[in-house]
Amino acid sequence: MLSPFYKWLLVMGMWLTIGRIMAQEAVADTITPQEVLYSKASKLIDSAKYKEGVVLLKKAIKLRPDYWEAFNKMAFAKIKLKDYKGAEKDLLKAEEIAPLNYETIKLKGINFFLSGNYKEAKTMLDTALYVLTEEKIEDAELYYYRAQLMFLGKSYKSALENCEVALDYRPNYPEVQLLKGQIRFAQKEYNHAVRELSTAIDKMPETNREYLAYELRAKSKFELGDYKGAVSDWNVYIEGIPGEEQSLISRAAAKINTGENTSAIIDLDDAIKLNGKNPVSYCYRGVAKGGNKQYVEALKDLDFSIKLKFDYAAAYVNRAAIKMASKDKRGACADLEKADGLGDELAIKLIEQYCRDSRN
Repeated sequence: MLSPFYKWLLVMGMWLTIGRIMAQEAVADTITPQEVLYSKASKLIDSAKYKEGVVLLKKAIKLRPDYWEAFNKMAFAKIKLKDYKGAEKDLLKAEEIAPLNYETIKLKGINFFLSGNYKEAKTMLDTALYVLTEEKIEDAELYYYRAQLMFLGKSYKSALENCEVALDYRPNYPEVQLLKGQIRFAQKEYNHAVRELSTAIDKMPETNREYLAYELRAKSKFELGDYKGAVSDWNVYIEGIPGEEQSLISRAAAKINTGENTSAIIDLDDAIKLNGKNPVSYCYRGVAKGGNKQYVEALKDLDFSIKLKFDYAAAYVNRAAIKMASKDKRGACADLEKADGLGDELAIKLIEQYCRDSRN
């Protein structure tokens, strides 16, 4: 038999349980159908299911026409879907219902930026910054888009400052780190670019790589003379985005500098299949064939490169190298003279070194 004390505990436990259930039901009663739809839509949008989210948000707005938060969320989804005109209409609706709302102003700025209307984007993003400051809001995304706008306007110092603020608010923000890499690359600060881009790559999810980071890091490494590192980054880039002529040419150039001439030729063959009228591809392939001592085939490529672009100074210099290797000193010096006339800085040095006799 239970003691009176335990009976009291059981009764109190039952009442507490009943009280919790009643409280939950009371909270559930305060959640409106449109809020349920908004919540479900938000989860879909967070999972990148933008179209499905928009469908639910439209239903929510039908139940509550003044649901400005739903208009904002729907505009955000449409921005992700690159439906900038549709997003603009939704944001105008939100603005009519709730004027000077920070989220609406910011989204309008982002929408204008992504649709290429940079003048309006600046106005909206500046206004959003004012509201943000007044309301003491911390929003990394706003500073990221301000930095993007400044980067396009080549205000690199200001762009980097905005990036730093964005990272203060959200340290794990790979898009900002990538933008910093882009800025450093544009400034030809290649060591800094490699560092920023490496950080961006480390922070990126494996399932959603931004291949621009690999492209810029490959180019930066090439400029720094890290040709093996450049090849490695081009490998990742080309695997992710195959069939690009320029990336194949760039990887081939790096391979030539590491002595991988046969592999470079394969890349250049593929590039020529994509575009048979690019003189650079034939010039580089000629250099790679020369590296393999295929001098006759190398000269054919370099001849064709010059045929496609008669004022291609680098092709004349490279053809001179092949001719010199083939014991055609006179022909080599003639090519160097031509390259010198086209303003090639290396040509005059090579002339002084190898062609003094022919100049006398």
